[in-house]
Amino acid sequence: MFWNKAARFYDFFETVYNGKVYRSLGKRIALEMDPDDTVLECACGTGIISRQIAPKCLQLTATDVSKGMLRQTAKKCRRFDNVKIRRADIMHLKYQDGTFDKVIAANVLHLLQNPAGALKELERVCKTGGRIIIPTYINASEGVNRKAVHLLELAGVRFMRQFDIRSYRQFFEHAGYKNFDCSVISGRMPCAIAVITK
Repeated sequence: MFWNKAARFYDFFETVYNGKVYRSLGKRIALEMDPDDTVLECACGTGIISRQIAPKCLQLTATDVSKGMLRQTAKKCRRFDNVKIRRADIMHLKYQDGTFDKVIAANVLHLLQNPAGALKELERVCKTGGRIIIPTYINASEGVNRKAVHLLELAGVRFMRQFDIRSYRQFFEHAGYKNFDCSVISGRMPCAIAVITK
C-alpha cells in the first residue's frame, strides 16, 4: 500500500511543500473541540491533527486504514492517555449510531470512489447536534498544484477527484447538505474546511 510506504516521509513532504497550511490545520480544527467531546478522526494519517485536538477533548479515537500512518500517529500521541489508535475503513465504521460528538475526516474525500457514501457513514456515527468536520485540499485551480498532484499520482496516489472552492461547496450541496459552514486556510495549496452540524 502506498500510504504505508509514504508514512515516514509524509510530514516532511507536507512541511516543505505546504508548511503554512499543514501546520495551521490542526490548530484550526482544535478550535472546534469542547472539553467533554468524544471525537472520531478518520484518515488520521501521521497524526498531525490528532496531536492538536487530543488535549482539547475528552476522548479521541484516531483511525486510518494504513498501519504505517497509524504508527506515526501513535508516536505523536504517546503522551496523551485519552487517545485510542485503531485501524478502520471510513466506508464501514464499526461504531454504533450516534457515538461521537465530533467526527473528523481530513484530506481523504478526493481519494474515495464514493465520498458521498463516506459522508453518510460519518453522519451515522455522529450524535444529533454534533459536528462533522471535513478539511480537504483545494488543488484544482492552481497550476503549480496540478504539477504536484501529477507527481503524487506518478508515485502511486490515486486521486478520484480534485476540488476548487466552488466544486467543494457543490459537492456537499449535491450530497444533500444544505446547511454547512465552509472556511479556507490560505497557502500554497489551500485547505477548505466544511463543518456540518447534524
